[in-house]
Amino acid sequence: MYAILDIETTGGQFNEEGITEIAIYRFDGTQVVDQFISLVNPEIEIQPFVVKLTGINNAMLRSAPKFYEVAKRILEITQDCVVVAHNAEFDYRILRTEFRRLGYDFRRPTLCTVELSKKLILEQQSYSLGKLVRSLGIPIADRHRANGDAIATLKLFQLLLSKDLEKNILTEMIKSDIKIGIAPKLLDIVEQLPSSTGIYYIHNQMGTIIFIGRSTNIKKKVSQNFTSNTALFKKIQKEAYTVTFEKTGNELIALLKESEEIAVNKPIYNKVSPKAIYPYSLYIKTNTAGFLYFSIEKTDGRKKNIMAFNSPSEGLKFTEKIILDHDLNPFIAQFNTKNNKKINSESFSEDSVEAFSQYNPRLLSAVQDYVLDDKNILLVDKGRKIEEKSAVVLEEGKLMGYCYYDLNYQITAKERLQSILIPLAFHRNHRNIILNYMNKRRGYKLLKF
Repeated sequence: MYAILDIETTGGQFNEEGITEIAIYRFDGTQVVDQFISLVNPEIEIQPFVVKLTGINNAMLRSAPKFYEVAKRILEITQDCVVVAHNAEFDYRILRTEFRRLGYDFRRPTLCTVELSKKLILEQQSYSLGKLVRSLGIPIADRHRANGDAIATLKLFQLLLSKDLEKNILTEMIKSDIKIGIAPKLLDIVEQLPSSTGIYYIHNQMGTIIFIGRSTNIKKKVSQNFTSNTALFKKIQKEAYTVTFEKTGNELIALLKESEEIAVNKPIYNKVSPKAIYPYSLYIKTNTAGFLYFSIEKTDGRKKNIMAFNSPSEGLKFTEKIILDHDLNPFIAQFNTKNNKKINSESFSEDSVEAFSQYNPRLLSAVQDYVLDDKNILLVDKGRKIEEKSAVVLEEGKLMGYCYYDLNYQITAKERLQSILIPLAFHRNHRNIILNYMNKRRGYKLLKF
């Protein structure tokens, strides 16, 4: 659990400042579960430069609660939390100073989004909150007011959590949660999970990830895992101690992240062979007469495929749709798709040969939307919430990663993409995952950049 925090102060000499405004969002890693926002009467004058910066003046604070009146609420909302702030050392010092004046020793673990950003978002011109979030396309309002800055810090922290591929931040929190006693009952674990699309991590009592899965309904899928009678899931049920998750908004990012996370974390119970993913592919081949034809074959990682399938029948359905949608020559297409034979020019009249010579470019044009090679494209789909979109980024046909962005922002500029990109290591399974998703799903858009 995290307490995303921002504080505005009076300014003045070190350790003599007073709090003028505070905003805290209690964040469970997925959503805000509590919040506290309040002006605070510091009982001392505000420095003129601070009034100009924040717009908060002494008159506004005369009727505001004093710190001792909000101290209990601050203790409650930060209980069992890591305090997260942009320049956490400053905000944490101010809070400790105020509590010390009341005779209370306030202590919480902290995380600084400045330090995390420098580690996870490289080569930024500035790591000040305003400039950083604007460069990342994160909206910010009421700059230099506690609530506006706290919301921007929250959105920045969500991005940083997503970029933390090796789960260093997440693992630390899991260990902390285990120490304070998470109930090991499987039913209790399932009840805490969302019915959302994403990936999930099953941990043992030591906090180690033992299994990673994905689903369009995390709660339902984990429930199935915990009631399965297979030998594998009986072992997992015995060792499972807690489940964490990450919402992805759509299944494509869940599929890609699942593949990546398994490769990085190597859970002991994920034994899926890479060769088992989409074992059939569509290739375009040329016969001895120079005519193109469709061929559905076993997937060969050494050759560039047009589409990937779970079965030959799935491949046949795809090719028939291409033929229908693009008004391709039904006879020649069906002849080669169903029987997987090559065309012999001697089998046709001169008129037929001329017709087939026009067929080649039409066939290539028909599958052009699925050819990823050498293209810079964004596969845009829904995000984790209504006001958000996601984009899977391919540069020159190679998967670079994915990102989330606000609907009010355009992200086709390379500089912005690089700033908010959450990287994924590319391998042949990722290519086939993307191709198969493009074949089966609707509602996504392809944008060039």
